[in-house]
Order: sequence, then structure tokens, then C-alpha cells
Amino acid sequence: METQRGTGQWVGHGLHCWRVARWEHKTRKLSKAFGSPRLACYTLGGAILLLNVLRSHCFTQAMLSQPRMQSLDNPAAYHVGLALLGVGGVFVLSSFLALGFTGTFLGDYFGILKEARVTMFPFSVLDNPMYWGSTAIYLGWAIVHASPTGLLLTAVVALIYMVAIVYEEPFTAEIYQQKASQACKRS
Repeated sequence: METQRGTGQWVGHGLHCWRVARWEHKTRKLSKAFGSPRLACYTLGGAILLLNVLRSHCFTQAMLSQPRMQSLDNPAAYHVGLALLGVGGVFVLSSFLALGFTGTFLGDYFGILKEARVTMFPFSVLDNPMYWGSTAIYLGWAIVHASPTGLLLTAVVALIYMVAIVYEEPFTAEIYQQKASQACKRS
């Protein structure tokens, strides 16, 4: 029972961080409290990283506490899981390298923008590679452990990321459009 309660708690952490970022964008209260947008963004990013560690721990504990799925408990499935872990890791790491810390951890909500939207790899291959790479990592981890619980939790993670994309995509497009129109007005 303890694992199930903990697992339910990690599901919403990402959405709460997104809400905090939206609140910051509207009010700038975190930037004021921390004395700068960068420090506030780094602090929120650190909290997100810690919550991700908690989520991954809870995910693993939930999988290990449940029975294995016979149809996934074989070498071929194991290797597919490893491949998904690798591909997901490439997408997550390359996304982070392309975006930097503030680009990865909601810096645009703090007014910290890149010169333009990032379009190089992995963004040239896939929209939202950080989210889909993370989903691939969870799916690979579930398959490696032949875990039906892991598969279900991966579906929940993917659903939460899809909801986040619905809200983040228009926001990101809007702020970069505003930045481009301000640049046009200056020139």
C-alpha cells in the first residue's frame, strides 16, 4: 500500500512545477524573492531534478514490488528495453545540451530566452525530444524488468507529458513570436 500511495504522488510533480512556472510568468514573484530570474529558475530546476529522482525511485520500487510479466521476461524483450533506454538517454542528454539548464528547466517562464527556438538535433528529428526520450527511458526500464506495473506507469508518464505539451507548445510559440516582433520593432 505504501508503494501505491508514493507512486500516485510522483505522477503530479511535473504538473505542479509547470503550474509554479506559469504563476512565475504571470507574477514574477519567484524572481523577486530570489533576487533574479536566473537564481529563481536554477532553484526551480533543482527542485525539478530532485522530484525526478523521487519519481524514478518510486517508479522502480513500484515495479520491483509487483509480479513480472511472463511474455516480457525473455532476452529479446530485455534487449529491446536496453535499446529504448539508450535511445531515450540520447534524446534526453542531447536535448539538455541543446537547451542548457535554463532552457530545460522552464527558463522561458522566467523570461530567460534563447536567441531563437532551438531547431538543431534532437529537435530537428522529433518535437519535444526531452519528454519522448524520458518516456522511452521509462518504457525501456519497464521492459527490462518485465513489469506490467512499469508499462502502466509509463503510459501515465506519457499522458502527463502530452498534457504538458498541449499547454507548453502554444506558450513557447507565443513568447518567441513576441520576441521576434520586438526585435523587428527595434530594427
